[in-house]
Amino acid sequence: MSTKAQKPVMAGQAQSGLAFLLMFASGAGGLVWQMVWTAQFGLALGHEIIAVLSVLAAFFGGISAGSLLLAHRVERSPYPGRWYAGLEALIAVWALLVTFASPLVLPHLSQWIGAEPSAVWHWTLAFFIPFIALLPATLAMGATLPAMERLLRRSQTQVLGSLYAANTLGAVAGLLLGVFYFVPHIGLLGTSMVFAAFNATCALLAWKIWGEQVNLDASLPAAETEPPQIQANDSPLQMPSQQSVALRLFFTGLLGIGYEVLAVRVISQVTENTVYTYAMLLAVFLVGTALGAVIIKRAVVTLNDSAERIDQALGALIVSIFLGGISLWWADHSYALPARWLGSDAAAALAGEWVAGMAAMLLPAMAMGALFTLLCRQAQQIGMPLGIAFGINNLGSALAPALVGLLLIPFAGARAVLLILISGYLALRSIKSWNQPAGWVAFGSLMLMATFAGPLRFVDLSAGGRLLSYREGVMATVSVVSDADGVARLHINNRVQEGSSASGQVETRLAQMPLILHPSPRTALFLGYGTGYTANAAALDPKVKVKAVELLPEVIEVAGIFALKTGAPASASPVATVAADARRYVQSTTYRYDVVVADLFHPARNGAGSLYTVEHFSAVRSRLEPGGLFCQWLALHQMDIATLRSIVAAFVKVYPNAVAVLASNSLDTPVIGLISRPDQPAWQVEAVHARMTAMSPRMASALKRAKLDDEFAVLGSIIAGPQTLKEFVRDAILNTDDRPVVNHRAPWVSYSPQEAPRSRLATLMQELAPRTNDVIGSGQSAEALRLEAYWAARTKYLAFGMAVRPNPDPLVMLEQLRAPLLDMVTISPDFRPASEPLLALAEAVRETDPKLSAQVKSAVQAALSSASFSPSGKPLVNLN
Repeated sequence: MSTKAQKPVMAGQAQSGLAFLLMFASGAGGLVWQMVWTAQFGLALGHEIIAVLSVLAAFFGGISAGSLLLAHRVERSPYPGRWYAGLEALIAVWALLVTFASPLVLPHLSQWIGAEPSAVWHWTLAFFIPFIALLPATLAMGATLPAMERLLRRSQTQVLGSLYAANTLGAVAGLLLGVFYFVPHIGLLGTSMVFAAFNATCALLAWKIWGEQVNLDASLPAAETEPPQIQANDSPLQMPSQQSVALRLFFTGLLGIGYEVLAVRVISQVTENTVYTYAMLLAVFLVGTALGAVIIKRAVVTLNDSAERIDQALGALIVSIFLGGISLWWADHSYALPARWLGSDAAAALAGEWVAGMAAMLLPAMAMGALFTLLCRQAQQIGMPLGIAFGINNLGSALAPALVGLLLIPFAGARAVLLILISGYLALRSIKSWNQPAGWVAFGSLMLMATFAGPLRFVDLSAGGRLLSYREGVMATVSVVSDADGVARLHINNRVQEGSSASGQVETRLAQMPLILHPSPRTALFLGYGTGYTANAAALDPKVKVKAVELLPEVIEVAGIFALKTGAPASASPVATVAADARRYVQSTTYRYDVVVADLFHPARNGAGSLYTVEHFSAVRSRLEPGGLFCQWLALHQMDIATLRSIVAAFVKVYPNAVAVLASNSLDTPVIGLISRPDQPAWQVEAVHARMTAMSPRMASALKRAKLDDEFAVLGSIIAGPQTLKEFVRDAILNTDDRPVVNHRAPWVSYSPQEAPRSRLATLMQELAPRTNDVIGSGQSAEALRLEAYWAARTKYLAFGMAVRPNPDPLVMLEQLRAPLLDMVTISPDFRPASEPLLALAEAVRETDPKLSAQVKSAVQAALSSASFSPSGKPLVNLN
């Protein structure tokens, strides 16, 4: 064959290669737009399951609508290249417009929804607002693949599988690049501009190359442009009806995404559940579908044998879901496997999430990709445009998250949902296929699984522990476990401990410290409920009306277990609880509060970083009464110093007069608080003293048990004033809605902690040092001297604590602690964390060594006598 005769073939191959490249870029952009819009709409609509699923359904619903509405126009157009170019251009322009307009418009949407909306109202707005706002772009997304397939159908047979694989692999690339690089480095808007350029480039190239190309067969249906391949010995065609093909397309979309939802939900009980976790799991699923489409693309399937091939693909899919489903019972072992070879670092943790996802989803996803390609080919062979087939399948996919995640898993459980999904695929097999043994073997295996398989759940129990409660909610699994000593602990997805029954005194400090620093609080809002200890500790004061907002309804339900435990705070009045997203609630409520306290949100958990942004802190400030106070607690053992800097920088941006406090002197679970009264330039020792002396005896007793005895115990907890905090965050990256650095940085500490929490605390204390003129202003010289002494003693206390070697023998401990703690008491007689342990140890050795006991007590009392009176002249301590 001459070179001249080969040129058109080479040109066609080059154009096909470019088409695959464009579909790859288009897929990358599509997944990034989904990620960006989900993040932006979630800030306004909330992270309740209603909002999350509604945004997802709106996105896929728009894509489905685009496929269905534009299918015939694209199919019959003589210029499919122009259609593709126009669609990509529309995506670029509209997607960028929505992304830039969302931060300006969406905050008003929260107020429209309301603080405590009905489920119907919330669902309606959460679906239709994104659906309408995104519709031009999602309509276009739904028609890009059919347009490109229509363009190449003549030049290359069986092109659908290759285009679908390229588009899906592009989605994987866009997802991973967006999550791991672009969003943490240039933010959502910067990422949007990059991928809008992708769509715009696709549009320009497509117009330049195919804008003038005419498809002369445009008026013919798909069945005629790609005629069935019939062999001489084929039996007469048995044409499947369009209704039966449509039903299979719909239900395969529904069941396929339903299995993905189930697998991710189960695996989330053993993984870290960060923004990277969900990216890795989704990437596994997408890679699988792409591989399946690639594998099947070369198969020559005639209309006469398409039904048999589809039955075979369904059989392979059922087997793969059996295998993937069985692996879910061992997801914890799959996750831990890479750590045996790679060690306990971030790479091993990410590899573990990838392996767990691969075991559960790779084979099923491959079979799904192959089955989808075969069904679309069959649809084309009977005259159904590809866009219609694509739209029907996407419609089923859009409904799956709500059906499986919202209804089936909470009410039936994960194991039952797996059985339902397998049964659904078995029902899609043709009647003819049941004449073969394979179908009955699969049915028998299903019955065995239903009979003998245990619950599909993970609960870590220590030796002698037991499960007190287990609830599969619509968003997460909530469990309460008890150890051998009877200490109950609250777990979310079996991973995150949200509190325990042993933390009552610390929780009282977290609740009462902010309330004490307000002169006369009457209303308090707590963002986060957990065990209920903190909110109920705030309600110990009958004058304070407390409301708590909690994202997971199941957490509120199990809080009653903790209320029955010994040491649980007994509130003077009931705490009003609201199941809602804290961010959305703050934006939408019309109430104002004297005190707002934000709980210890784990910054590594996907979405929690939005509660540490400048925008959220600004929204909280707008909900404070005049003279109101805001406190944000931060678990230092859950974040590194860089993450802490970003959060503090965001806080100081909104509250320039903020101070930092140390909630307790715990070295292994240090908690930092950021506190501000925007209307108050400095803290007054006398005001805090007056507030505490006005407490009822019941409140005073509770505060004493929490080691909040006096004004110096409260103000002495400060570790940095406003100016020190500004210096601390000078070079920090602000955590904002557009650039959620906390959401992307904090997970690395969960994956691989580089230092112990006590080491992190030591580093922090070296950088932060409170100054009295920065905290209480000038003119309080006597109080300033005592505060400076308190802070000096605390610094020595924490440094010494790093080196203490615990011993059960009180004599050994007294010998180890006596001199250092007496030195601290001498520096600051107000610093009771030094004096009280000495007195307790002295009493413990009184029978075995009465002389030593008396000496220690005498030395402590001598030091304490130098601070027997407060500035008002009232006794601070009772030396008797």
